[in-house]
Amino acid sequence: MGEVVKDLAAGTMGGVAQLVVGHPFDTIKVKLQSQPTPLPGQPPKFSGAIDAVKRTLSAEGAAGLYKGMGAPLATVAAFNAVLFTVRGQMETLLRSQSGAPLTVSQQVICGGGAGVAVSFLACPTELIKCRLQAQSALGDAGSVGGAVKYGGPLDVAKRVLRSEGGVRGLFKGLVPTMAREIPGNAAMFGVYEALKQFFAGGQDTSGLGRGSLIVAGGLGGAAFWGFVYPTDVVKSVIQVDDFKNPKYSGSVDAFKKILASEGVKGLYKGFGPAMGRSIPANAACFLAYEVTRSSLG
Repeated sequence: MGEVVKDLAAGTMGGVAQLVVGHPFDTIKVKLQSQPTPLPGQPPKFSGAIDAVKRTLSAEGAAGLYKGMGAPLATVAAFNAVLFTVRGQMETLLRSQSGAPLTVSQQVICGGGAGVAVSFLACPTELIKCRLQAQSALGDAGSVGGAVKYGGPLDVAKRVLRSEGGVRGLFKGLVPTMAREIPGNAAMFGVYEALKQFFAGGQDTSGLGRGSLIVAGGLGGAAFWGFVYPTDVVKSVIQVDDFKNPKYSGSVDAFKKILASEGVKGLYKGFGPAMGRSIPANAACFLAYEVTRSSLG
């Protein structure tokens, strides 16, 4: 079986595992990121992650935590397949030049290259996901559970295509998406490979047990978010911004305005659930990837 096919299949399984474990955390992250800035003297809509979980469960039930999962489920397989396949191809390219096992710095380059490729998939998918997840957080204060604007992922896509500049509208937030995916994946794959090599004591890493893979994958995921979190906040606010009456003129403007109105803390809104999600979700992703790939021979 070809290396590309193995990476595609293993990346797909990794993506499904990642989504099932991580989506509820992601919903809470986006709700916290996109809630309106409270008026002076007023409390914010959600006081924190636990409050957002409680309110989501009481207003929407458990299904509320899995809102917006249709769009990423449809593409997460493709996303991870592209991520791991591009990384695999870059590994092959770098290995063919030296023939030796790749160094951690070469793995960082492979991760960054894979990040370029997946940005073009991530941007429209996340725009749809964020719009659906943020609906109740952005809803009118007087309405119960927030005002519902969209009927589902396809409805979001149709409306954006029709009234927000066609295909270009789906790529709103591409710059901060790339600013997240390129350094984030470079950090994630670099840390993942460094830890695997550490656990293997400088020997071949293919014999590592599942526990080692779970720890390496979880900490690799933590490195991703720890490194690039503010760019994700900027991406989320731009993607849920009103098209006709925008609050932000672009990424730099959004960054400056968040910093001015909420300080550095504003750039880390939802960081707790993002990290809480990243560690188990990426552990599940890398474990599923490695197990699938080794079972394919």
